[in-house]
Amino acid sequence: MTAHETLNAILESPEFAPHIVVNRLLPAVEGSFAPFPAGLDHRIAAVLRKKGIDRLYTHQAEVWERVQEGKNVVVVTPTASGKTLCYNLPCLQALLADESARCLYLFPTKALSQDQQSELNELSGKADDPAGGLNLKIATYDGDTPESLRVSARDTGRIIISNPDMLHAGILPNHPKWIKFFSRLKFIIIDEAHAYRGVLGSHVANVIRRLRRITAFYGAQPQFILCSATIGNPRELAEALIGLPVTLVDKNGAPRGEKRIILYNPPLVDPVQGIRRSAVTESRRWMISLLKAGIKTILFAHSRIKTEIAAAYVNEDLANIYTDNSRIRVEPYRGGLLPNERREIEKGLRDGTIQGVVSTNALELGIDIGGLDASVVAGFPGSFNSFWQQAGRAGRYLGVGVCRHGFSH
Repeated sequence: MTAHETLNAILESPEFAPHIVVNRLLPAVEGSFAPFPAGLDHRIAAVLRKKGIDRLYTHQAEVWERVQEGKNVVVVTPTASGKTLCYNLPCLQALLADESARCLYLFPTKALSQDQQSELNELSGKADDPAGGLNLKIATYDGDTPESLRVSARDTGRIIISNPDMLHAGILPNHPKWIKFFSRLKFIIIDEAHAYRGVLGSHVANVIRRLRRITAFYGAQPQFILCSATIGNPRELAEALIGLPVTLVDKNGAPRGEKRIILYNPPLVDPVQGIRRSAVTESRRWMISLLKAGIKTILFAHSRIKTEIAAAYVNEDLANIYTDNSRIRVEPYRGGLLPNERREIEKGLRDGTIQGVVSTNALELGIDIGGLDASVVAGFPGSFNSFWQQAGRAGRYLGVGVCRHGFSH
């Protein structure tokens, strides 16, 4: 059977079909493209073409234009729409045009930082690369960075990748050691800006104001580029975070494949009291059915304990299931894992040695975790923004929401 036939067979099966309350197809959308900007460095264009990119999405081209005008920009487009290239292009251009220039990338999680460094390293290449390497030093400076590498990162890193916590506790208090970096800072990138709301957002806003004061003290006035998932007031949030006027770019030019959204209520076990089966239990059943059908799946549980338990039960249920003579491998992903454990799981998801993952919201953000086909969300994650972020982790076929308290739709 084809992937669509397999998926339809699961959706129409007696164990799931009676309890599906919403089955909605989101049709595919064609992309809108623009040529490389006329002023783009030929070395960057060569590296992109080597990766199979010979044109930009229209929102990427619009961000380039606004940045070249000297404006601060916030980009708001759906998951997997190429927001990373929106800020990488202006930053790489600035670094190649000025050998002393520096850029600062801020991400809310270490996993996202490592993912972005991998992508930047791939873009940067080496100076002797036949396609024209950029040979730029990219360094991560966070709690996982060994002491032996921190001085080198601080002194020679052209792009420093960090997070607001490390900026607050490890970088800004030691700003005299960072004079070379701060005095030549051209861009500050704030990815996943929607994560900085409420009390956390107010703290981050104050850290950003400290950062601006220090860069001004050393004679730099860096531009800001922010990226966010789809929210109701992105410009207001961005301006509150950085304390400066911001231009909004929200017309998505990226194509989107067909996707089906399923909302599922677990069956009643006590109709009198209205008690239903556990959302985590039903989510496991969805994940097992999808994995057995060869559909790579991510399951979002909303606590570390539920993540570990769900992964253990899924692996137990799949212990005797073999696909192409290799066991289906499912791993838990949560905060508290050692750095090398996180990297191993992220790598396994990309190269296909891991077919499924059970995660807390640690993988909700825009980490490149390979070709996952289905996303199962166990219970309402707290906001519709989080639901769409988690559903967006599956690139092709299916997003399933499982909630024992019903849905409003």
